[in-house]
Amino acid sequence: MTVCVGVRFCHASLAQDKPITNSVGMQLMPIPPGEFSMGSADGASNERPVHHVRISKRFHLGRYEVTQREFQAVMGENPSLFRLPERPVEKVTWSDAVDFCGKLSQLPAEQAAGRKYRLPTEAEWEYACRAGTTTRYHFGDDPMQLADYAWYRDNANRETHPVGRKKPNAFGLHDMH
Repeated sequence: MTVCVGVRFCHASLAQDKPITNSVGMQLMPIPPGEFSMGSADGASNERPVHHVRISKRFHLGRYEVTQREFQAVMGENPSLFRLPERPVEKVTWSDAVDFCGKLSQLPAEQAAGRKYRLPTEAEWEYACRAGTTTRYHFGDDPMQLADYAWYRDNANRETHPVGRKKPNAFGLHDMH
């Protein structure tokens, strides 16, 4: 079984269709198989063309971004600038995230549970973010609602914030856009 983490990490194909809490305290939400249109016709050139994608197997994805507490528990360090245990870890490279997945997978309790962690693919991440919707945002087309669901330049005051303070999407994932 694999789990996607990707500063929201992924754990794929569990027979169970329910949330999991792992040995570090990370909550992982089940993401059902499905199909969606990936990309944006009016977005950046790397988002075109819009194309059909099928996610054929259920996977689990972190309900929240990986917190500094979780990262420190696995890696023994916290590289973040805005230091508070329940804020998302930041200042990590792609390689750091891959190393985190590997070390998390090697924890005895995770091995005993048969869980292997990896970063989600771009398609898995977008599918999980969209949560079955076809609108511009997972909550609809009205950008005025974005502050209810995500931290961004206009509402974050140039710093990170504790995870899970915004409304989740339909798959129960927080802080996604």
